[in-house]
Amino acid sequence: MLGGLLALLSAATFAFETAAARRGVLTATVSQGLSITVPLGVPIFFVIAAAFGALGTVFGFSVEAIVYLALAGILHFVWGRYCNYRAAKAMGANLVAPVQQASMLVTLALAIWILGEHLTPLRVLGIGLVILGPALSYDRSHRRQLDTIAGAPVETDAPKVFQPNYAEGYLFALLSSSGYGVSPVLVRLALENRGLEASLSGGLISYVAAAMAFAMILLLPGQWRHVRSLDRGAAKWLVISGVGVCFGQMLRYMALALAPVSVVTPIQRLSLLFRLYFGHILNPQHEVFGGRIIAATVVSLAGALALSVSTEVVQSALPLPDWAKAFLNWHWP
Repeated sequence: MLGGLLALLSAATFAFETAAARRGVLTATVSQGLSITVPLGVPIFFVIAAAFGALGTVFGFSVEAIVYLALAGILHFVWGRYCNYRAAKAMGANLVAPVQQASMLVTLALAIWILGEHLTPLRVLGIGLVILGPALSYDRSHRRQLDTIAGAPVETDAPKVFQPNYAEGYLFALLSSSGYGVSPVLVRLALENRGLEASLSGGLISYVAAAMAFAMILLLPGQWRHVRSLDRGAAKWLVISGVGVCFGQMLRYMALALAPVSVVTPIQRLSLLFRLYFGHILNPQHEVFGGRIIAATVVSLAGALALSVSTEVVQSALPLPDWAKAFLNWHWP
C-alpha cells in the first residue's frame, strides 16, 4: 500500500518537474537549463544519501559498477535531458511524452540482449501500442491551420499561437529515448541485488559523473558567459524542476524498496496523464491539447503498461482459460 502511494507521488512529481522545465526553457536555452538542473542534483542526492546513511556504500562498488553508473548518469542526465529539453522547447511536453515511450523499446531490446530477458505476447502488444501512440499525436489539419495562421497578417492584440516544430521535436524526443532507454540497463547491471542505500549512493555517483561531463562542456569558448546570462524568471522554474526531479527519484527508490518492480513501474507510467494536468496549469499557451493528444497519451500509456507488467501478474489477476495461459507463456528466445 505505502509502496504504491510513493510510486504515485513519484509519478506526479516527475510530471510537475517536466511542466516546470518546459516553463523554464520558454525563455532559457537548453544549455542554460542543464546548467541548473544537472549540478543541482549533486548536493540534493548527497544530503539524501547522508540522511539514509548510504554514503559509506559508495566504497563498496567495484570499478566496473562505478563505470556503469557514471555512463548511466551521463546518458540520462546530460544526453537524455538535453534532447528532452530540446524536444519540449520545439513542440511541447505533451507531444513529446508519447514519443518518449520508445525508450522502453530500447530498454527491452538491451534487456533481451544483455540481461537474458524474453519477448512475450504482452511485450509484443506493448511495442505495437508504443509505436501507434506518437502516430496518433500528429494532426495534419492542425499543421495546416498553423501554416495558415503563420501566413496571416499579424494582429498585435491577438495572443500568440504556439506552433510546434514537429521535425525537430520528434527527432530529439527519439534521441532522448536512447539515453533514457540505455541508462536503466546500466543501472541494473551496477545495482542488481543491492539495497536502498546502494541505490541512493549509485544515484549520487551518476549525478557527479553527469555534472563533471557538463562542466567539460562549460569549458568551451563562450559557454560559461552564455549560461550566466540566464534570466531570473527562467532560473526559478529550472530550479523547481531540478529539485523536483531529484525528489521524484528519491520517492521512486523508496517505492522500489517497499513494493515489487511489477507494481511500481506501471503506477509510475501514470506520469503521462499527470503531464497533461500540470501542462494545462503551468503552460496553457505553450502546449498542444485536444482529443488526439489525450488518445495518443492513453495508447502510449497502455503500451508502457503492457511492457512493464509481467505475465505472472496477469495470470494471477485474471481467471484465464488454459489456452490463454499457454499463449501468454510463449516467449522468445
